[in-house]
Amino acid sequence: MKLTKKSHACVRLEKDGRTLVLDPGMFTEEDAVLGADALLVTHEHPDHFDEGRLRAALDANPAAGLWTLRSVAERLAPAYPGRVHMVGDGDAFTAAGFDVEVHGELHAVIHPDIPRITNVGFLVDGAVFHPGDALTVPGRPVDTLLLPVMAPWNKISEVIDYVREVRPRRAYDIHDALLTDLARPIYDRQIGELGGTDHQRLASGASAEL
Repeated sequence: MKLTKKSHACVRLEKDGRTLVLDPGMFTEEDAVLGADALLVTHEHPDHFDEGRLRAALDANPAAGLWTLRSVAERLAPAYPGRVHMVGDGDAFTAAGFDVEVHGELHAVIHPDIPRITNVGFLVDGAVFHPGDALTVPGRPVDTLLLPVMAPWNKISEVIDYVREVRPRRAYDIHDALLTDLARPIYDRQIGELGGTDHQRLASGASAEL
């Protein structure tokens, strides 16, 4: 499987000529969804869910489908009958040849005064886990963790402890559009030294073979 990092929280996974795209949001390049056979969206926040980009991908490929939670599915299902699938914690499905498990229910706490919304994470082919905006532990071994390194709802100590708890073989940074280049070496060093796993960072557009 080939993993390609796109800006912020979006990644593309390719296998056997099929492409799955996770969380193409407003900080993500418009071409991130091109050629998508399946789309997964973890929650409704615009840095993960850009309705225009999803509509463009679904319009471009009549065979493509979207798997997401209720708040996103209700926005798109009327225009794409039979192609938008609502999922939640504990569900499992196959999308474009990828086997996907759904883990988690709620977005991380931003502030006690801000109501929490729903959020799901996706474990793809039992190997790659995208948690969305939460530090969800999927309860089974993870080969590659897509690690939300910087957000209004987290701090680096929580990120390090999350890596320690999940114990992936490797972790790639996501959710990093707000992280300045000046801060990246600090995050690289501290997560790499304290997380206990192979911590890596891909520039937008760069790929890795998993």
